[in-house]
Amino acid sequence: MIFSSLNHDLRVPLAAEVHSRPFLHLHGAEAITHLAVYAGNGKPAGAANSAIQHAFLSSLCAHFGVAAPAAEAKFFFHDFGRFRLKWECHTEFATYTFAQRHDAAPAIEEAFDRMPLQHAPQQWLASLQGKIMVATHVALDGSETPPQEYARRLRRVFEGNLLVGSRVLHDAELWTDFLIQADGFSRMVVRDVGLMEQQAGRLVQRVLEIETYRMMCLLGLPHAHAATPALNAIEGELAELTAAMVATDDRRDGDSHDDEQELLGRITRLAARLEKLAVDDSYRFSASQAYFRLVQSRIEELREERMEGFPTVEEFMDRRLTPAVSTCAAIASRQEALARRIAQTNDLLRTRVGIVQERQNRQILQSMNRRAAQQLKLQQAVEGLSVAAISYYVIGLLGYAGKAAKAAGWPVNPDLLTGLLVPVVAAGVWLGLRRMHRRMHGG
Repeated sequence: MIFSSLNHDLRVPLAAEVHSRPFLHLHGAEAITHLAVYAGNGKPAGAANSAIQHAFLSSLCAHFGVAAPAAEAKFFFHDFGRFRLKWECHTEFATYTFAQRHDAAPAIEEAFDRMPLQHAPQQWLASLQGKIMVATHVALDGSETPPQEYARRLRRVFEGNLLVGSRVLHDAELWTDFLIQADGFSRMVVRDVGLMEQQAGRLVQRVLEIETYRMMCLLGLPHAHAATPALNAIEGELAELTAAMVATDDRRDGDSHDDEQELLGRITRLAARLEKLAVDDSYRFSASQAYFRLVQSRIEELREERMEGFPTVEEFMDRRLTPAVSTCAAIASRQEALARRIAQTNDLLRTRVGIVQERQNRQILQSMNRRAAQQLKLQQAVEGLSVAAISYYVIGLLGYAGKAAKAAGWPVNPDLLTGLLVPVVAAGVWLGLRRMHRRMHGG
């Protein structure tokens, strides 16, 4: 108790995390039904998904009078008597694994006639309408029939023509066709030919995870198909915009700037459309890649060995699942490449608009310089007129003064005095104006 007070707050929950999702203990003849309930809409899942999944589980527990786990629980296991249930809540979905042990092993042709899901209430199953992403029956069999004879018997169990089979974990066989059968469930047969204790439970869990993650991985494919025509349209419009940009190079008239402004608006709207498309698809494509890596990891854990005449699970996934994942990756790369092209075109167009604006600004400055020069010339002309006008009035005043002096008896010739004062007064006025201009302009 004293030492426990020294623990970090997260030590105990983190240590328990690796034990939070134990596998079912299976042995002998077992029937397993696995459901993956997907309540999302392709967007990042959050607390809403956990609440929906917990409500489904609580409804099932209430029907049998069993206490449901806490709202924050991610794992639940209970033995209901007629069946055992393991529930796991993941980021986007929750899984229900029902297991029922048979007292006597049925023939493999009859192994799927009695599955544990028959004990689930129909009302609860109806509440899952439209949300079941994976529905799989698994038969754990221990018969010792030779593989080729066993495969012939399995042809009557599976409706598909392609039967996938391999030896796994050295002491078991896995058989499936990955098809949804007429009853709405896919089917898998795991034959125990010498598994050690607890290996059967781990093997069945890996097989079910492969099927679940495979389906969740494929959720990105419809997004890729839907994005293709939108990307084609955006690429076509981008090509038109680029051609229009080239066309404006041949026209340098007054309307070219308006055309480039219009092109800039169009390419901005184009970038917004692509960004919305990328935001809608990026999470789904990233999730598909993550689920695909989980599928590959679980297949590696099977340690498959080929059985003559049958493709392995790894070969089936390489041929059927890998192309779908590659399509999603190609669409994501195409979106990124198109975004870079639009950004480059946008930068180029903005540069061209900037160059045009600089050219216009230079023209405006040149026009202002010309007007300033004209104003200077006009000012100089006005200054000349000002010198003449001021000189005229000053000389007129001095002429009146000379006439007054002559009338007073002074020996002064007004006309001669006026003539002599003209150059002196004009020079004085001109010098005075020059000095005034120098003072005003700091010279």
